[in-house]
Amino acid sequence: MAVKAAMLVLGFMTGTSLDAVDMAVLDTDGEKILAFGPAGERKLTDAVRDVLLEATRQAREWPRGASEPPIFHHAAQMVAEEHFAAAEAFLQVHGLSWPDFDLIGMHGQTVLHERPDGDRPGRTVQLGDAAVLARLCGRPVAFDFRSADVAAGGQGAPLAPVYHQARARESGLAPPLAVLNVGGVANLTLWTGPGELSAFDTGPGNGMIDLLMQARRAGRYDAEGKYASVGRVDETVLRTLLAHPYFDAPPPKSLDRHDFDMGPLDALQIEDAAATLVAFTAETVRLGLERSPVKPSQVIVTGGGRHNPQIMAALAECAGAPVVAAEEAGWRGDAIEAEAIALLAVRSLRGLPISFPATTGVARPMTGGRIIRP
Repeated sequence: MAVKAAMLVLGFMTGTSLDAVDMAVLDTDGEKILAFGPAGERKLTDAVRDVLLEATRQAREWPRGASEPPIFHHAAQMVAEEHFAAAEAFLQVHGLSWPDFDLIGMHGQTVLHERPDGDRPGRTVQLGDAAVLARLCGRPVAFDFRSADVAAGGQGAPLAPVYHQARARESGLAPPLAVLNVGGVANLTLWTGPGELSAFDTGPGNGMIDLLMQARRAGRYDAEGKYASVGRVDETVLRTLLAHPYFDAPPPKSLDRHDFDMGPLDALQIEDAAATLVAFTAETVRLGLERSPVKPSQVIVTGGGRHNPQIMAALAECAGAPVVAAEEAGWRGDAIEAEAIALLAVRSLRGLPISFPATTGVARPMTGGRIIRP
């Protein structure tokens, strides 16, 4: 089958916050963004979320070399069916149908991400049964974007930098520019000059704050930074968190949202713990930006963290460059990752690289993603 240059693609993303299925439509050739279609989300059902929480728990206890937990298969099917149901409603609202699409991109739900450590290779697991989704929607599905990079010795993350660069170009922006995604983990893309693109995970994004809120039975996340806004940063605990060896390691490097110990926060009131975690996120971003060879003209913030006024204020104070939310740059902040998956899907189909030595630490530019047809 001949590969069309420009394709209409539906990209799916579900983040580690286990909040929603994000969807975005792009017309793209995998290099340039030719047009933006609609974008939206549907919250995960409690049933799916509960299964994914249990799959994540079992993934963290899964010994290397052992058979994968049986719950993975069940969860992968549920994720695919949830994606299809979310898209059915989304497409109907926007007057679209499955035959309109040349390709579907599905990232899947990350339940495990272990970076390489010395001689120990990395492990990464994204659950989502692409065969089920392809059968339900009748379109080819691109999936499994990280495994090839990890198998080749890369970190498998972050993957969005090549999209951040394409999005910036479409906006008429030029280097030096930083794009900061504050999701469960925060990752930084540095576009410092022509052909100079690097990226790495800086540290926690929202993930530890979410875990704090859930552990203290205060909700799934700190809405509007309510708790952090009235708390005080505990400098001793902050120094303890910053002593983690990850921050001394050179990039490229990647994280799992569970990589940091929540124990140092146990003695703090929830307000002070939340404020301390906001400071932790901001300080690790500052450390990350210090690694840029050129000071960025601005830092564009995407991901759920941009909705937390406390995080945005802390970033503005420590970034050393103007900090703007994605919308201020004319970007669709809630759709960036789903848009990225749409672009990566086309790049995978065309055999174009999606990860690079300076973004994941892989030895050479790597294509990735597998394609399954109905």
